[in-house]
Amino acid sequence: MTEAEKIAKLLDMQPHPEGGFFKETYRSEGSIDEADLNNHITGRRNYCTGIYFLLTSGSFSAFHRINQDEMWHFYKGSSLNLHVISEDGTYSKIIIGNDLEKGEVPQFTVKARDWFASEVIDNGDYALVGCTVSPGFDFRDFELPKRETLISKFPEHQEIITKLTRV
Repeated sequence: MTEAEKIAKLLDMQPHPEGGFFKETYRSEGSIDEADLNNHITGRRNYCTGIYFLLTSGSFSAFHRINQDEMWHFYKGSSLNLHVISEDGTYSKIIIGNDLEKGEVPQFTVKARDWFASEVIDNGDYALVGCTVSPGFDFRDFELPKRETLISKFPEHQEIITKLTRV
């Protein structure tokens, strides 16, 4: 059993639709009425949610977006490349990790409705991170587009979109 498999088992993680494995660790008891949320969110949402997210170098987290800000927290393993395409088409690559002297950051927030994907940097390794979403995550807010849909929106980013989408 690999280290990543041990972690997934110990944390009771399940496969995530975007790739990798996850386990919800927190969902606030309080909630927010739809009228107090942005126009992309329908229904009530918890104030905040949190998950563990595990990714191995044999996979990737495919481009997707949600309707809320998502904060990433690095815990263990290899650093991650987090690829972000904003709604206006600006591309950014952020390295999530603990090597601050190399410009890595242990925490980063993806803005609501930005497209993002991630991949483990070191071959044969894994990354364990946490993700905090506020207002709280709901799969109604999750959008996993087809490759051709994203390429038609952002043709200048065809190479990275092709690499980090599955269909």
